[in-house]
Amino acid sequence: MKKILYNQKFKLTTLLTSLVSVSVIFTILILLFASYQSEKESLVKTYLSLNDSKSDKISKSVNSLFQSMRVSLKETANFLKENEGITDEDIQEQLELLRKNSRYFNSLSWIDEKGVVRNIAPISVGLKGHIMTGVTKEVLNLKKPTLTTPYIAPSGRLIVLMSEPFYDSHGKYRGIIGGTIYLQEKNVLNEILGNDIIDDTGSYYYVVGPDGKLLFHPDINRIGDDVSANPLVMKLLQGESGTQLVTNTKDIRMLAAYNVIPETGWGVIQQTPVSYVQELLKKHVQKLILYILPPFLILLFLSILVARMLAKPFIYLADLINQLGSGEQVLTPKTQSHWNREADLLTKSVCITIESVQKNNNKLTQAAMTDTLTELPNRRKLNEVMAIWANDRQLFSLIAIDIDYFKSVNDTYGHQAGDEVLKYLAKTVQSVIRKTDMFFRYGGEEFVLLLPNTKASETYDIAEIIRRTIENEISPVGKPITISLGISEFPLHSNSLDELFKYADEALYQSKLEGRNRTTICSHD
Repeated sequence: MKKILYNQKFKLTTLLTSLVSVSVIFTILILLFASYQSEKESLVKTYLSLNDSKSDKISKSVNSLFQSMRVSLKETANFLKENEGITDEDIQEQLELLRKNSRYFNSLSWIDEKGVVRNIAPISVGLKGHIMTGVTKEVLNLKKPTLTTPYIAPSGRLIVLMSEPFYDSHGKYRGIIGGTIYLQEKNVLNEILGNDIIDDTGSYYYVVGPDGKLLFHPDINRIGDDVSANPLVMKLLQGESGTQLVTNTKDIRMLAAYNVIPETGWGVIQQTPVSYVQELLKKHVQKLILYILPPFLILLFLSILVARMLAKPFIYLADLINQLGSGEQVLTPKTQSHWNREADLLTKSVCITIESVQKNNNKLTQAAMTDTLTELPNRRKLNEVMAIWANDRQLFSLIAIDIDYFKSVNDTYGHQAGDEVLKYLAKTVQSVIRKTDMFFRYGGEEFVLLLPNTKASETYDIAEIIRRTIENEISPVGKPITISLGISEFPLHSNSLDELFKYADEALYQSKLEGRNRTTICSHD
């Protein structure tokens, strides 16, 4: 009897059961993997962000502390300058009072121009009358404000010396006012850095000096170690700040953030062990498995998954288009291939469209804020910056600048020469002002200069430098031009930006009335 062989067929129930079983198994695996990666990325970003925030906070606190220290030394130098006739006992009392009240420094001293310690607080240091050598002598010879790198003092302490030059009322150099910080002993700096140094996550921070040596570390025995080979320390030494996944010198992977302390050139590194994040991920996966096993997911998950997979890219693209239409800045999605042909084509088209629209919007925004002739920010940008500073209650000064007899330049040499004069003025002023100052073209031959954190009295000196520079240089018409300037200060002269501008204009007009080529400070109080 001949046997007829039939190809084996799957039963419908078997096929469906197998399909659902395989789908659920793969869906669970995919879900676990995706959730793991998402949670991992989220945790990494979170701890990098937290570390960056704490590192930045420490950096700003230390930076502010050293700025206060510098001011304290300057005030002491000014006190000695203004009170030349006071006795050694009075000077000693002043140093003792400053050291105890501020607690900035472990010791304060006046070292004269010959290197002799004239006064020191506390007197128990025992160096009064001694002649200083080494690092202190080098600082003395510099004759300028200095913050040394950490060094070992004759006492065997690891210290940092901050100094301020001291001149008498006749301008004669009289030495330095120096403050020392003992890095391994109690002071305000150690109190700031020693607060909450290691938390429950194993996170900790340390501080390095400009030479790559440890200034502060949870392990006090490591203070003074050279860690300049650390890749993060290398970046700090180059003035960089940021976040990074790094393997430290003990071969431990860390989520680290690093920030420069501008006032000192030091750097702060805050880091969290990757092992802690991995432990959190392990607990997360365990919980997730418990949540996705209930039987009803076996019945419903396939249809829900398919529907969501089909709808997800279209919803995402619709949200992107909606954000773009609302004028919001949209991050261009990555143009990755999608399994669905329509979704893939639509995603690529939307990516190209969003990128093109945002490029055009950025160009238009930049053009709207820039004067085409001088390439300076225009009046609209000026109003925007002033509004932000005023809202933050930031002190700043405003200089209104006008070219004297500019009409005669146009009438005599033509408007093209007048344009060259405007461009010349813009470049010349930009070469003189500070990096933090902002220069704008207000209109015609009028310009405005904003100086943040600068009082009117200080602004006057800067304005005079600008005026004299313009007066003494040859302009594009073959001879010097002159400018008149008017100054007002926020919020001293007014809290209203319109009034502030009006007062600067009135001061400018006063400069014109008094013969031009001069600077006038607003008289309103």
